[in-house]
Amino acid sequence: MNPHHIRLPGPLSWQSVTHHEIALLRLHNHSLWTQSESQPAGLLRRLGAVQAQEFAYAKWSIGQRTSGATHEHIQQAYAAGAVLRTHVLRPTWHFVHPADIRWLVDLTAPRIRILNGFTQREHGIEESMLRRSNAVLAKALKGGHHLTRTELAAKLAAARLPSAGVPLAYLVMHAELSKLICSGTMRGKQHTYALMDEWVPAAPSIARDEALAELARRYFVTRGPATVRDFAVWSSLTLAEARRGLQAVQPALERIQADAREYWLAPMESSFSMKTPRIDFVQCYDEYIMSYSESRDVLGVGALERPELVHFILLDGHRIGRWRHQLGKGEAEVQTSLDRPLKAREAAALQSAIRRYQQFHRSNR
Repeated sequence: MNPHHIRLPGPLSWQSVTHHEIALLRLHNHSLWTQSESQPAGLLRRLGAVQAQEFAYAKWSIGQRTSGATHEHIQQAYAAGAVLRTHVLRPTWHFVHPADIRWLVDLTAPRIRILNGFTQREHGIEESMLRRSNAVLAKALKGGHHLTRTELAAKLAAARLPSAGVPLAYLVMHAELSKLICSGTMRGKQHTYALMDEWVPAAPSIARDEALAELARRYFVTRGPATVRDFAVWSSLTLAEARRGLQAVQPALERIQADAREYWLAPMESSFSMKTPRIDFVQCYDEYIMSYSESRDVLGVGALERPELVHFILLDGHRIGRWRHQLGKGEAEVQTSLDRPLKAREAAALQSAIRRYQQFHRSNR
């Protein structure tokens, strides 16, 4: 297979950049093709946050971006608190580094609360209820107790607070957004919650403008080329805030104009080579997908014709099919559905991708 070369010597005109080249640059900057980190925690420090509501698939998002990390490595890091899982950025689960969790929550919680407001009002969740819930959860977890959601629900029920369904989910999320709780250790296969101040090492607070600039820097360095609107949706910040964050780090970034859009990315220190064709399995909530809104069309992911297979098979960064796994004892079976027949080299690349995924899960269970 011949390597595909990309060279960015300086500012590029819109005529210079194709969708294919933007996709390849993103694959490189996402660490999907060029893994620069060997530890899950180091990768999280680089990316800032990794969407993680489907836990098993989300661990693969970390594993495929690190050199040599297996399912077991990531599971151990999570159980030890080196990788945390909480609601931050958009109102959904994300993996974050312990050193980042507090400032990320401080920065994004105000917007998430606004986004959550309608659902909370719809279910009769009032401010007084949120305060009482936080007090109940704090008392239940105090002293190093790590409790499952079922156990927390029992504590809330005893206090005559909502303890099931959507109301429970929003009471627990409010505690996360209050920096009261976050993910705890694992109890067998069950997730637990812990008091953040007992489980996460203390870290200095940072001013909002500094946090805004830091989030913008990490986003455009690791997700570029991307637009400011992409950044605003990904971060859940207002467009004005997103522009202010970009302005703070703009001198250190490169600008590309294409498709009547303005893209930003970290300057390439040198050209890099990538062997194509290459196939990657990414989960449908992978950062390669979720980091973009305005410019998601570059990825060619489109709509899902088969909802039972929701994860994406990428050929050189563009969707060519869907996949899912079935996890057994010490093995993973990968099921695929392709949009078109593969050429011989593409078929070989598919088998290579399957082997990478199975190797990641070989230590599973």
